[in-house]
Amino acid sequence: RITEPLNPRICSVVALPAPTEREKTQWYFQRYVPHLPAAGEMVILDRSWYNRAGVERVMGFCTEDEYQEFMRSCPEFERMLVRSGIKLIKYWFSVSDEEQERRFQGRISEPTKRWKLSPMDLESRNRWVEYSKAKDFNFAHTDIKQAPWYVVDADIKKHARLKCIAHLLSLFDYKDLTPEPVILEERPPQAGYVRPPMEDQTFVPDTVTELLSSKPEDSEKS
Repeated sequence: RITEPLNPRICSVVALPAPTEREKTQWYFQRYVPHLPAAGEMVILDRSWYNRAGVERVMGFCTEDEYQEFMRSCPEFERMLVRSGIKLIKYWFSVSDEEQERRFQGRISEPTKRWKLSPMDLESRNRWVEYSKAKDFNFAHTDIKQAPWYVVDADIKKHARLKCIAHLLSLFDYKDLTPEPVILEERPPQAGYVRPPMEDQTFVPDTVTELLSSKPEDSEKS
């Protein structure tokens, strides 16, 4: 929702997949660096490097040494970004156990949402306490004054989005860039052009009109 009204040329969302075999041999933060913004740009990192502090830790996708090294180096990496002029803002959307369970059940019962439910999600549900402990440990090490964690109460999705957007705007000095009204003049006449007959073109079936005009008894029979 943050990016919806923004120009995609200057605001982008990055959600990296699992690292490749080659990326696993690199400095952990290396694959994120090419996506960092230049002046005047905004990049939203979905989970970002904190995958290591959460899912990788809980699901055993990293070693104990890799995890401890992340906790040591992450604050310094973020301080370096801030010193270089990057505005680093970290949000944690906090959802209660009850609301999380309600959303899981909703994804199971609603076919259009079932794609959101992966085997990893089901296993994560069984490790709620482990994830909570990992979050607490993460905050204890990475909630630094140069880049603090901002927690958003996210039990009500719409409220969470509005609170996050309002807070994000409060962190910047910005100008009102609402475009000036555009007045459309009458188009010049297109002399000599005649549109081809509709019957000469292949249109998709008008299923919407058919559905709206169908009678209830017809729907029951079908």
